Parts: sequence; C-alpha cells; structure tokens
Amino acid sequence: MRNLLNFLAKYNSLILFIILEGFSLYFLTTRNFYHNSRVVNSVISVSNGLETRIENVRNYFHLHDINHSLAFENDILRKNIDILKHKENLTYIPVADTLFHQVYQYTSAEVINNNITRQKNFFTLDKGTLQGVDVDMAVLSDNGIAGVIVGSSPDFSVAMSVLNLDFKVSARIRANGYFGSLSWDGKKDNMAILSEIPQHVTFGIGDTVETTGYSAIFPEGVIIGTVSSFEKTGGDFFRINVRLNTDFRKMHFVTVVGNLRKNEQSGLENRFK
Repeated sequence: MRNLLNFLAKYNSLILFIILEGFSLYFLTTRNFYHNSRVVNSVISVSNGLETRIENVRNYFHLHDINHSLAFENDILRKNIDILKHKENLTYIPVADTLFHQVYQYTSAEVINNNITRQKNFFTLDKGTLQGVDVDMAVLSDNGIAGVIVGSSPDFSVAMSVLNLDFKVSARIRANGYFGSLSWDGKKDNMAILSEIPQHVTFGIGDTVETTGYSAIFPEGVIIGTVSSFEKTGGDFFRINVRLNTDFRKMHFVTVVGNLRKNEQSGLENRFK
C-alpha cells in the first residue's frame, strides 16, 4: 500500500495529465462530428488491418491441406480428361471394362527428398506400391514433366529426375510435330537438350516442346518447356536448348502417372526388336 502511495505521489502530475488528456479527447470526439468520424474511421482501419493479418496467418497454416486438396482434384480432372479423350474413338466397349477405356491412372504425391546439384539426381515420394505407385511410371509437376519412378517400396518411391544424365524422353516441337530425344547435359537445372531434329525443320525461339507419348510412360502432349536457343551441329541435326517448365528447386507436390496398357504395348513391341 505504501509503495502505491509513493508511486502516486511521485507521478501525480503525469497521472493527472493523462486523465485530463483522456477527458479532452473524449469531449473532442463526442462533441465534434468531424473529429468523431476521423477517430471512428481510424479505429475501423486498425481493426480491419489486424483482422486481415490474423486471417493471412490462419490461411498460411492451412496451405498444406489446401495443396493436398488441389493435388487430389487435379488427379480427378486428369482421369476425366483421359476418359473423355478416348471416349469419342470407341467402337467396342467390353462389359467388364469398369475403367471405360481409361488409359492412365493418376496418383498425387508429395516430394519428401530432392537433389538437383549432382550429375545423377533423384527425388523421393511419400507414396509406394500400396498406393499404386510402381516402377516405370511417369512423374509430372504442376507445370511439366519431372521424372520416372525407378524404385518403390510399400510406402515410398524413388524417381529419376529429368536432371539426370541417364534420363531420356521422346519429345517433339509442338508447332511442326518433329520429334527427337530430350536429355540433360548436367549443367543448368532449368535447361535440357533436344537432339535429332533435322536442320531443314523450321521453328523459333519460344516454341513449345512436349512429350510424344511414344515411350508408353509419359502421356502425349505434356509440356516439357520452350525453345531457348539452338545451333547447328557437325551432322545434319540441331542442338536445341529447352528451358524446362518445371522448377526443380521448389517442386513439392507431383502427380504419378501409370499407363494401364504399358505391359501390353511393351510386350508386343519387344517381340519385334
């Protein structure tokens, strides 16, 4: 009690000033329309700003769930597109075909480990054979191709990245349909090399490069990137630098694509090799 009295005695002038200042502000804002509106608007502005910041923080902590939901919805849309794409060309549908001539199955997965600094890079996914992910399935990012599954366990799988010296995929220039082989030269993590395009072919900087679908792994027409530059080699072909659409430095959610007819196609083709 004595300490409180000593505090009040020591700071009585300051306390009296604060009280009088409070009364002054109260009368100023309640008796004057202009000042009242300014104070109310200021309070509303501060309140709205705080609510916006709180909502942003709340949304940030829900981003992971939102991304999972979007990845799942993308899988459903891809399946529906695949069904509709082949529906128009059906001449016979067996009664037991519950997939309605679906060619590809899609499974969303999360990248839990990734390398981009080596000559032979791989990344790990949180889905395995129990979720339908197996060897020789394609992996797509939100923007393009990402790699191929090369190993799987019940709950995990490992994919060979496009940024791997052993990776190759059949690719074509969308504008003219000419195709060649796309691979990585081990240099930049956003560039790949398209080879085997004849020098008489006409194309330009910025042209889209996409998958051909010839490998029975990647679906046809998936964007790989765009032509960044090109030069004539010593032979009859161009060396084309392709800027990859996939940003491997921030790749997080991907889609694993399985060709439901791959074994049938590969088995038939192998008989004639």
